[in-house]
Amino acid sequence: MMRKYRRLLTFVALALAFAAPFSVTLLLTRAESASKPEQKALPVAHRLVLPINTDNPVTMKALISTAIHLSKYYRALNEGFSLEIVAYNAGLHMLRTDTSPVQELLRAVRAANPDVRFVICDATRLSMETIEGRPLSFVDGTTSVPNGPARIITLQETGWSYIRS
Repeated sequence: MMRKYRRLLTFVALALAFAAPFSVTLLLTRAESASKPEQKALPVAHRLVLPINTDNPVTMKALISTAIHLSKYYRALNEGFSLEIVAYNAGLHMLRTDTSPVQELLRAVRAANPDVRFVICDATRLSMETIEGRPLSFVDGTTSVPNGPARIITLQETGWSYIRS
């Protein structure tokens, strides 16, 4: 008879040894989660690089259309959207103040996405300036990188999407 009680007491002691900490953990976890306000998910950040390497106005307009429509689309979803337009080779004409056939449309891109970056290839710029014998000017807010295609590669390697117009 004594053995039965001893076994029963051992079983109860073991059960309490495991059940008590487990119960306390559950109670604390529930209390902690109940006291925290529910956090909203952060907006998804979409990042897109659009290259332009031609002076064809139709291609420029297609690229600008893509930029405007995607900016509006992600803004309507309340999701972040970063956009960089990288011009190299003949594509610099899109951002030049003296040769761009789409300057008004570039303003529309800025209106749709004020954070859009216009980037030119410095190697191409230097080559054009040498050929034309004068410094070139570009639309407001244009920045330069040493090499346009290398910039596109770098952005892709860091997770940016790439769409060719």
